[in-house]
Amino acid sequence: MATATTKLPRILLLVVGVVYIFSGLFFRDPWKTDDVVGLATMLTALHGPAQAWLLPQVGTLAHAQDGPLITWVGGFSIWLFQPFFEHFTSSLNAAMIASRLPNLLWFGLVTASVWYGTYLLGRRPEPQPLALPFGGEPTVRDYGRMIADAALLLIVATVGILWRMHETSEVPALIAFQALAFYSVARMLDRPLSGSIILGVALAAVFLTRGWIGALPVMLAVPLAFIPRSPLWHSKHWLIISAAICVALILLWWIPASEIGEYWMQNWWLWNLRSFAWPHYETALSIVRDLPWFLWPTWPFALLAIWRWRSWLASPHIWVPLAFAACPLVFMFFLADVFEPEYSLMAVPVAVLAAFSLPTLRRGVVNSLDWFAVMCFSLTAATVWLGWIALQTGWPRQIAHNIARQTTGYAAHVSLAAVLIALAGTATWIGLVRWRLHSKPQALWRGTVLSAGGLITTWLLLATLWMPALDYVRSYRDVSAQLAQALHTYKQPHECVRALGLGLGQRASFLVFNDINFSYDPHCTLILQQTTPQNLAEGTSGFSGATETGAAQELWRGKRGADRHEAFRLLRLGGRKK
Repeated sequence: MATATTKLPRILLLVVGVVYIFSGLFFRDPWKTDDVVGLATMLTALHGPAQAWLLPQVGTLAHAQDGPLITWVGGFSIWLFQPFFEHFTSSLNAAMIASRLPNLLWFGLVTASVWYGTYLLGRRPEPQPLALPFGGEPTVRDYGRMIADAALLLIVATVGILWRMHETSEVPALIAFQALAFYSVARMLDRPLSGSIILGVALAAVFLTRGWIGALPVMLAVPLAFIPRSPLWHSKHWLIISAAICVALILLWWIPASEIGEYWMQNWWLWNLRSFAWPHYETALSIVRDLPWFLWPTWPFALLAIWRWRSWLASPHIWVPLAFAACPLVFMFFLADVFEPEYSLMAVPVAVLAAFSLPTLRRGVVNSLDWFAVMCFSLTAATVWLGWIALQTGWPRQIAHNIARQTTGYAAHVSLAAVLIALAGTATWIGLVRWRLHSKPQALWRGTVLSAGGLITTWLLLATLWMPALDYVRSYRDVSAQLAQALHTYKQPHECVRALGLGLGQRASFLVFNDINFSYDPHCTLILQQTTPQNLAEGTSGFSGATETGAAQELWRGKRGADRHEAFRLLRLGGRKK
């Protein structure tokens, strides 16, 4: 048994973390919606009205949802680091790079909180293996460290949060502060004072990140963890300190925000209230359909851990992560719109539960899972390479045809640096598989290394080989530049521009790329309309009849090159240039 807890090299964990978070984080445009909206609120806070620091805005639009915390951290990062990066790139690119530096902080909080929280639970007497008659069982420290290493690798291997951890949105911070709350509860088992202080900060940060729909699942999970049968029950009175710190920190924002932004706060309350709804079968169906994919590959192991440890459910190593998983899961059924930001609250506790299932698995099962990881991620890596070859060469013909349909207008090119990095990543994966086949390690973390390594390899290939194509398909940089040129040509000094049917992601993109802001003045003679090519062809878009009669003049029409469902046009009411 002691060989199963062989220490995982720290350098390997460091490499895994660095490659995971840096791949795809920089050298790309922000994509709609959450990614670019987060950046837009940061830039508005820096260059717009002062109240945008307390009440996030996207230009002139009050972004009355979520909370201000990522705007604070991201805006401060841009203010501090943008001047440095401007020595090497454009002002816009420097701002984008600086805005993503906080992701390193969020990822560091996630990994540190998951590792130390799991370690604190894993070294307790409840999950320790039975002593062997002639010795050979692992030490308490080695066993706890093995479980913690596995939990860290499993959170890295969780498919659903991979892209989200690289966004300038609220999701990375939400996962980070939930993980910090989990750690603080585990810390309260032996150091209740420091644990309660950290818990209060974490709960306030969750609220300031995502509002009530992000904070309530975490806030409800905390008292649920302190059940009478749990060792935490004796530390329950320390929660008073946590509650006091949480309320005090929230009020530091709430009071001034309410005084200067009554309209914003009213809409923020409306957004929170409208986010709740009675359970509906369509919501339940979407959760059942999407959540297993989001939490792959950890959720089967989490269920297995609950079953195998069913006689020890009240023990902290099972009950604490179970409480943090159960509350978000139940909470989802009472939300009107459930998607990845809500699913993300399941990632950390499910990964921790999954780690505690590993010591209960038979060797044959572990070997089967290892082989599944090898085959699955070898296939995904090969698929990424094959698709890239088809994009560059046109062979295989059918695959190249399907890709060309999704990237209409894209001029394929080869980046030598990207190819070399992709080859290095592929070689590392091959070396990892070879290590598994030839050394036949006994350590229980071997399967988690394969899962994490395979997912990171696939992500690295996408972030190097496919990033130019993905940027072309999902970025609004080109169409925003076209609109800016049209406004420069047609807009008169006295004219303003208002939007019609413009989505939040599109509005934020035009603000970020070309500082195009839209007025709410109904007397604006210029209108940017978002519609669809089909509506334009059928003449069913707004002002279609007006353009035919001369009451409105179409000045410009554009869209992203590969987008078949979205079009923009700039109109002037009155039909003639003033």
